[in-house]
Amino acid sequence: MSPNSEPRIGLLAIRVSSDKQGLDGDSPEAQREQGEAYARAHGIIIIDTIILLESASHEFQPMQKVIDACKDKGKGIQVVLIKSIDRFTRGGGDYYSPLKRQLTAMNIALEDMYGVIGKSQVNTLEHVGFKYYWSEFNPTQKSEYLEAERAKDEMRDIMSRMIGAEIRYTQLGYWMRQPHYGFRSKSVDTRNGKRLILKPKKDEAQFIIKLFEMRASHMYTNHQIADELNSMGFKTRVTLVRDKYDRTRVRRQLGGKQMTAKMIDRYASKLIYCGIIQEKWTYDKPVKAAFDGLVSVELFNEANRGRVHVDISSTNEITVRTKAVPEHLKTKKKFNPEYPYKQVIACPECGKTLSGSATKGRMGQYYPAYHCARNGHYFRVAKPEFDSAIEDFIRIITIKHEYIDNTIAAIAELWKERMAAQFEAQQRRMEHRESLQGQIRSTVDRMRVLSSESALKFLEEDVVSVEKQLAEVEIEIAKQPNLEAEFEVVLMYAKYILEHLSEMLLDLSNPIKKATYFGAIFNKMPTFPQIDLRTIKNSPLPEVNELFKLKTSFLSTYGDPAENRTPIARMRTWCPNR
Repeated sequence: MSPNSEPRIGLLAIRVSSDKQGLDGDSPEAQREQGEAYARAHGIIIIDTIILLESASHEFQPMQKVIDACKDKGKGIQVVLIKSIDRFTRGGGDYYSPLKRQLTAMNIALEDMYGVIGKSQVNTLEHVGFKYYWSEFNPTQKSEYLEAERAKDEMRDIMSRMIGAEIRYTQLGYWMRQPHYGFRSKSVDTRNGKRLILKPKKDEAQFIIKLFEMRASHMYTNHQIADELNSMGFKTRVTLVRDKYDRTRVRRQLGGKQMTAKMIDRYASKLIYCGIIQEKWTYDKPVKAAFDGLVSVELFNEANRGRVHVDISSTNEITVRTKAVPEHLKTKKKFNPEYPYKQVIACPECGKTLSGSATKGRMGQYYPAYHCARNGHYFRVAKPEFDSAIEDFIRIITIKHEYIDNTIAAIAELWKERMAAQFEAQQRRMEHRESLQGQIRSTVDRMRVLSSESALKFLEEDVVSVEKQLAEVEIEIAKQPNLEAEFEVVLMYAKYILEHLSEMLLDLSNPIKKATYFGAIFNKMPTFPQIDLRTIKNSPLPEVNELFKLKTSFLSTYGDPAENRTPIARMRTWCPNR
């Protein structure tokens, strides 16, 4: 640092590729020490240090966080200091240039400790006193781009060697991933060198073995097996969810849960527990593991009861057969358009949601119904009768008049928020378009200084790719609706819907949406007798949201809440006093 030069305010950016490097602390601390020494020697005052524990080879670049931190003008950052370009990005020149360009636009210099990034700008028209965007350039721009491409090539070579070896060793029966519950990883000497295999983890393996033994006995249900394992102290593994940028910071903790009946089938069907590996890297073909499983193949087959069956021939050829899912279960789903109200109407016996299915009669005819049979009780209503009761109830629902204007105002406010959100999204698209246009200009500038035909060919392909993205962004910008022009129309339709709510609900063609809107009317999930107007004498009306009211004039068709009528034997309705 020369005695006349003024000190500069700087931010030290440190990046390591793996969690292990960051958690061990070696690589980040080495970069910190090197950066602080460089800063002292070059007149940089480090006011902030950002450590990133993430690979820079992905589409989203972790260094974007550093650039975003520089946008705080209160810090007055003048230079971002990095160890080298490969610490800044491993995405190649196409990622390096846009990242650096963001810093240049804020008049912030990017400086590396190896001196690859130059600090001077040359104007080729300085001798005539003029300057254009194309006449000013950085003499080291070409070498910086090549260094970024070298970093990308190095990353590709490293990943190809590592992933290629892991795929090969997986196909040979070794284990290259995190161990499953009940196992631990162990490095052992093999004819293929030191490799990882799985060994039983005593405090976990006992639960898996017990699970298979109880399943194979055919004497216990999944619920009973889960209760037994929980009584033995079963808990799922605890995993830590770390911050996306700072991997030393723990955001939350997952796991530590007890066994459930659904988990029993999932654990029992894992082939690794009988020493078989079947995954993407084996082309989904079963491979005998180079280590023993926790249970034998025979016990595995017996426990899975035909759902998954492993056959090993005399020539050690492995075949895995899975039981086909029945057709009636393939279409089974929580939100079934055939029975849309099963999630919004409760059983009068247990208060839980209803089920929906069709039973087959002796003559082969199906009888659809809503039903519940939990804990020994049985409730069933035929679907036509159920739907009729729903439609009758919908006809008595209306919105309180005093709330209509307030609801319209709330809708107007929400629509304005949506317009503001759309405007922000459109602005982001415009910025993305400008960024893509800048990438094209930057690539064209690089093409001017290159003479290699192969390099020019690659850059031309990049331009074509970016132009394709640009065209897609242009389409997105053009197809955005004009929410401001639709504002008055939306309010008009909203008022009409509020004043004709029951008609709109009845006319909805989507049964799932129809049921969802119906369920939103109530503060508490109603039971079927509560919405069945024929049983209004014995079951009180359900509690509806304060926004709605029930038209009592319609209730006179089925009964009188004031109880001024007399029931007639064997009739479900009410008649005048006699």
